[in-house]
Amino acid sequence: MDSKLPERVSTNENKALQARAAEKAGFSEAVSLSAATMPGICAWGLVSGMAMVKSGLTLGQALGMTLLVFAGSAQLAVLPLMMVNAPVMVIFATAMVVNLRFVIFGAAIGPHLSHLPWYKRIWYGYFNADITMAFFPRRFPAETLYQPEGKVGFFAGIGYPNWFAWQIGAVAGILLASQIPENWGVGFAGTLALLAVMIPLIINMAALGGVVVAGLVAVIADDLPFRLGLLLAVVLGMVVAMLIDALLEKIKA
Repeated sequence: MDSKLPERVSTNENKALQARAAEKAGFSEAVSLSAATMPGICAWGLVSGMAMVKSGLTLGQALGMTLLVFAGSAQLAVLPLMMVNAPVMVIFATAMVVNLRFVIFGAAIGPHLSHLPWYKRIWYGYFNADITMAFFPRRFPAETLYQPEGKVGFFAGIGYPNWFAWQIGAVAGILLASQIPENWGVGFAGTLALLAVMIPLIINMAALGGVVVAGLVAVIADDLPFRLGLLLAVVLGMVVAMLIDALLEKIKA
């Protein structure tokens, strides 16, 4: 009989306990860091929920959209197109381009969760959001790629509260859309809330350049049909951000 077996079992148990402790600590840290953004997320969800109902969606359609799509910017971008019966491909292309940033987010965060089974990566991918990209790379930069301790807990500590805050606001907006007068200016409050969420994401010159260009283009191209000005703003903002990032990398090299 192997006399070292109990020692090995004990070592494995200790490692498992340490791993669970690291995930719990990561979760708590993430909840604390992202807590200040949750009121803004809830307010923006409220605006999105109201917009869906006022755009003519039924209760079931609005609830299905917020639960399945879970992408506020894309939802708000396509609603005006749906109202004017824009071509399906225009609606699809608009939603796809608005959500292209999640491809970048996934490419940045995905390698940190590559040790998980595929179905868990799909699960966590659903909860990926703008604030995840705001906090996760700061806590776990590229040099921590092969140090998995606490990463899943940290990701969940941002993603789960963000999802609940969004859904609470969205469902409230859907149910209360007919009860909240237009003159309350909830839409403006939602815009302010979105700014509170967006500003922490501007962490370098590339992000700043992309935001400035996208904002200017959105204003200049506001009169384009089918809200294509928004689509153009997103595309040009992303292109400028990538060009600035590439230029900065060359300067560093």
